[in-house]
Amino acid sequence: KMISADQLTYSEFVFSLENPTCFNLLYSKGLDGHIILELNPSIVFPIVDRLLGGGKAPKQSIPARPLTEIELKIASRITGLTIRGLEKAWRNICQLELDVSQVESNPQLVQIVPPNEVIVLISFEITMGELRGVMNLCIPYNTIEPLSGKLSSDTWSAYNKRVADPRQKLSLEGGIQRAGVKMLV
Repeated sequence: KMISADQLTYSEFVFSLENPTCFNLLYSKGLDGHIILELNPSIVFPIVDRLLGGGKAPKQSIPARPLTEIELKIASRITGLTIRGLEKAWRNICQLELDVSQVESNPQLVQIVPPNEVIVLISFEITMGELRGVMNLCIPYNTIEPLSGKLSSDTWSAYNKRVADPRQKLSLEGGIQRAGVKMLV
């Protein structure tokens, strides 16, 4: 579930993250720039452990190390599901066509925008049984600035309009014609 949407600088975002973490740099053909999908170790390690057949112990320790190559490959399944969800959610605004261009464990090694650049940070809480963790989506403002007209609340409703079914239209007209309305003048 979404827990917050904040505006901050890129450096504030990077320094707020754990090191190591699962830091995915995503490139979008539909946007002009990169976005970041960060999976917190407190949830990515238990998910990987569970996918490998473990994770049944009530209390799990989270290793303080980067993901191994095998763990990264398994974690890419989670990233893939997230990417498909993002593409579906943004479909009415633009075709994202996201690809993972880089995966890092140290977030300070990836500089997609200047440190003082404004970003939008959307944080999601992921729950798996009793375990909880955070997934962050970082979108630099200059990446979504060309779409700002499509993101306003006034125009959002225009993207959800569809052609009325003639049968529904006739049914609605018939129902309205039979409705009694009291009128005082």
